Amino acid sequence: MAKLHVRNLAISLDGYVAGPNQSADNPLGEGGTGLHEWVFATQTGRTWFGNDGGETGVDDDFVKAGEVGIGATIMGRNMFGPIRGAWADEEWKGWWGDNPPYHHDTFVMTHHPRPSLPMAGGTTFHFVNDTPEAVLKQAIEAADGKDVRLGGGSSVVRQFLQAGLVDELHLAVVPILLGGGERLYDDLGTLPGYRVSSVVRSPAITHVQFSKA
Repeated sequence: MAKLHVRNLAISLDGYVAGPNQSADNPLGEGGTGLHEWVFATQTGRTWFGNDGGETGVDDDFVKAGEVGIGATIMGRNMFGPIRGAWADEEWKGWWGDNPPYHHDTFVMTHHPRPSLPMAGGTTFHFVNDTPEAVLKQAIEAADGKDVRLGGGSSVVRQFLQAGLVDELHLAVVPILLGGGERLYDDLGTLPGYRVSSVVRSPAITHVQFSKA
């Protein structure tokens, strides 16, 4: 049976997955780029930009594993772009250029649906206004036997955790403090129904994995 995974979700020590004051020029908010420096130091992360070199080891293994066995992705509208409210037009096509890194059906949760957007490389963005349960059902069907990945932002991840729909949650805990922004832990209590299944440390960060109890 297909599972829903959160993989490599970078989070600060004070619980933020993006910094304050997000904008088109600063999509991760103030200080938010510091959450992802560990990714782009890895060999796998560097290959995404056509670069050689990079570190192997624990962090690289997690980055590489984040792509394995995934047939569809779910994300929030804030992860897709900086535009809020009704779409003025359909010119915005995401942060990733003409060939996004997903290469499969990707479901963008929004209160303002728009027509599906096929892109180069096999990615098609579907804009859906529905419950987490209904969106997950669509994603599982699109994944065609593979698993589904849940991206950010924090609001979307919280919704799926509160509904008990996430099978495995992997947080990459980065030793920085952001002091504000998009916080993950609000209204989650002690994450009932989940247990810590693994804690692995690298020189850069700590990988904490949760599974359904």
